[in-house]
Amino acid sequence: MRILSRADVQRALTMRETIDIVRDAFAQLATGQATVPLRVPVPLERHNAITLFMPAYLHASDALAVKIVSVHNENPAKGLPLIHALVVVVAAETGKPLAALEGGYLTALRTGAGSGVATDLLARRDARVAAIFGAGAQGRTQLLAVGAVRPLERVYVFDALPGQVEKFIAEMRGKDGVPNDLRAAASPGEAVRDADVICAATTARTPVFDGNDLKPGAHVNAIGAYTPAMQEIDATTLRRARKIVVDQRVAALSEAGDLLAAIRAGAITEASIYAELGEIAAGKKAGRENADEITFYKSVGNAVQDASVARALYDAAVRNNLGVEVELGG
Repeated sequence: MRILSRADVQRALTMRETIDIVRDAFAQLATGQATVPLRVPVPLERHNAITLFMPAYLHASDALAVKIVSVHNENPAKGLPLIHALVVVVAAETGKPLAALEGGYLTALRTGAGSGVATDLLARRDARVAAIFGAGAQGRTQLLAVGAVRPLERVYVFDALPGQVEKFIAEMRGKDGVPNDLRAAASPGEAVRDADVICAATTARTPVFDGNDLKPGAHVNAIGAYTPAMQEIDATTLRRARKIVVDQRVAALSEAGDLLAAIRAGAITEASIYAELGEIAAGKKAGRENADEITFYKSVGNAVQDASVARALYDAAVRNNLGVEVELGG
């Protein structure tokens, strides 16, 4: 078995490569070529945390993996990462464990790539301004992904902790498709009003911006709220959206607090969901159809992203001699 550290994972694939891998994975999901049991959540109330078990098998690419991811909301205050994760890659043809990968960065990478796919299919081609809500690891890969598919010129960054924004800007300015013009937004409204692409990557339980501030033609990626109790996006945004796209309908309607809150408020119905992202990626449904429509992508995370990217990371690691081989025996 090959053990891949966070540094190995970061070196193995570019964001552009990962976007292409995730696009194909979502297409397989939407065309019935993936087996994805609904993920198993284990709430850890006494620790203000949750651990999720996420298996998937992609038939066409023969990628099989399971991810174990823990989200501990009190970790940042302890100087620890919010998310710890491990992904195990298994050879579908033999059942042999092939690799164990650090899954924290993989999670951010594949989630960013999902938004990259959505942005490429749904954002205006002339999109040049982005807004990032949440200056953590997920916010960083969201920006890298948007920058990989659109030539950004200006980015606004907002976080409840201003110090995090300063660190974000210092680290991300000019990096891999990110422009030099990164600005700390003084308010959510300032971040949103001029933005062509908005990414929400927070652990918020209340909306992080007012949907009335969205300009015509804006595209929103919402990836932070992955339980019914969480909500980053208000009902106004969902009501204004001409196209609501999800990673997977059954998962979104079970877990996406943003959508569930808007449904309870009567702003939308389940029928308001236009498509799964894979349906658009596979050409079964159209992406953006006019310049002024507001589009919205909601992701709660899908194990096809983990399995496809983890298998590609393993293959790249073998080619480039990354990681450490250990003998399990048997």
